[in-house]
Amino acid sequence: MARQKLGRSFGWLWSAFAASTVGTWLGFGAFPLIAIQVLHVGPAAVSALAAAGLAVGALLALPLGPWVEAHRKKPVMIVTDLVRFAALLTIPAAYFAGRLTYTQLLVVSVISAAANIAFTSASGAYLKQLVRPDHLLVANGRFESTTWTATAVGPTLGGAAISLLGPAVTVIANAVGFLLSAVGIGAIRRQETTSGRAAEAAKVRASDLVKGWKFIHDDRQLRPLFWNTVAVNALIMATEPLMAVLLLQDLGWMAWQYGLAFGLPCVGGFVGAQLAPRLEARHGRRRVLITSGVLRALWPVGLFFVMPGTAGVVLVIAVELVLITCMGVFNPLFATERLQRVPAERVGRVLVAWNVTGTGAIAVLTALWGVLAAVTGARIAIGIAGVLLLATPFLLPRKDKSGHQPLATGPDEPALTTTV
Repeated sequence: MARQKLGRSFGWLWSAFAASTVGTWLGFGAFPLIAIQVLHVGPAAVSALAAAGLAVGALLALPLGPWVEAHRKKPVMIVTDLVRFAALLTIPAAYFAGRLTYTQLLVVSVISAAANIAFTSASGAYLKQLVRPDHLLVANGRFESTTWTATAVGPTLGGAAISLLGPAVTVIANAVGFLLSAVGIGAIRRQETTSGRAAEAAKVRASDLVKGWKFIHDDRQLRPLFWNTVAVNALIMATEPLMAVLLLQDLGWMAWQYGLAFGLPCVGGFVGAQLAPRLEARHGRRRVLITSGVLRALWPVGLFFVMPGTAGVVLVIAVELVLITCMGVFNPLFATERLQRVPAERVGRVLVAWNVTGTGAIAVLTALWGVLAAVTGARIAIGIAGVLLLATPFLLPRKDKSGHQPLATGPDEPALTTTV
């Protein structure tokens, strides 16, 4: 299969994405590590750190849907990259000055969450301008491959760097990644189009804030995907800080073991992203999307059985490898389906609605699971999340009574459209 060329503009966007993704995954777990090892807080406080940042960030990002939709996406992406760069740099500055506080970690988490929602929403709309509809799956597959490659390498190197130089060094790497991303996006020279509603963007009406959710709800194909992805992501992410507590605090893992156990399996994400277009061509999008969506929910319950030592590291690697391979197949197909179903003039508000809901759900469940872990212990809370994930496949799209296929069956079908 010949490698498709998507143009220089996409190349710069891809490079910017790679820079920020590598930085993010070099800093994987840095905030929980700082909270546990530097500020000496417990599981409830670690979960609250993640939950509060996401919840308040989601609320701040809520009015951004109509605004992002009406404005040029490139400046929005550059500004949000620079905001995240500046906010993250305050952490190592305070750390080395001996003045770092839990409150500062919370504030930076809030700023980063709001900026991330705005950036993600703008970048999805921008990608739709840079890439032809029939090339969207290829483009999303490259993003997914980059994500999992960075995730495979980043936590391992980040964990080693933390062991040698302390947790603040990976926060610096994370910040620099956002700066390089801003530079890469600034290098794109392709003329950008707008929806012609920039003059109205400053007057965000209450009705504008709900139109993204209304569009999702009215589309019978997007609605089940929306609830499934929100539920799966929230249940998985709610256990992330608890895994840090269980492995680093309760079981006494070293930082490099933690990074290795979550970094190495991400090779599966790269493999899955490479397989997604071929599997779609052979079996059809609907079948592959549903199958990978079901399979990705089956494995996290295995993390309940993690133990100290080498056997525990091997178990986490095995569970994460299968899970992430399934996610590597599912994610680019899902992202392509969503972009193809949403008209260009509505992408901004739909993605903001989707991201705000997802971020808010992660925040709520992370807080609840922090409280649950304080009562039952981190291991039991992780196991309960794994059991609940087993029910999420029932939220995936299914045929209606007339036999209608809700998703595309192959790459040769025309781009999907929706009327509301």
